[in-house]
Amino acid sequence: MDPLLSALLIPAVVIFVVYRQMMTRPTARNGIVYVSAALVALGLLTGGLIDGAHLALSLALAAVEAIAAVVFGAVRAATVRVWMDKAGVTWSKATPLTLLAWLASVASRVGLYFAGTALGLHVSTSGVLFFVGLTIGAQALLVARRGRALSGTTVRADSFVE
Repeated sequence: MDPLLSALLIPAVVIFVVYRQMMTRPTARNGIVYVSAALVALGLLTGGLIDGAHLALSLALAAVEAIAAVVFGAVRAATVRVWMDKAGVTWSKATPLTLLAWLASVASRVGLYFAGTALGLHVSTSGVLFFVGLTIGAQALLVARRGRALSGTTVRADSFVE
């Protein structure tokens, strides 16, 4: 993927996702999961995620990135407020702690990028797409799971008519 396009796409996606998380949203939604899957696929398919010249080290760094992405997604999911209204619909809204967790997540990804560079790996924006997709997906799935646990069902917000 063109580095300039990635430099524009990745921050735009993250800003949009964080902005949406700060709004009250139903927990039962699939759109964000599709976006995260598309980002993971794009990260895998565009190449450059693994440096063939340093295969073992590159695979190890990719594994660390994947684990960090899922862990940060879980941490952010734990900071999101989830509740059920009188109609039985579950809702979520990010908190200021979620923003701090996003900053830590971005900082860790930047650190991993520079660590890969310092180790002599050829790093590309594919790793960033992969990380962002995984972390967003993990958070979305865990928030939806918390919503389902509250309601005991899968009531969707769009099925409720006032």
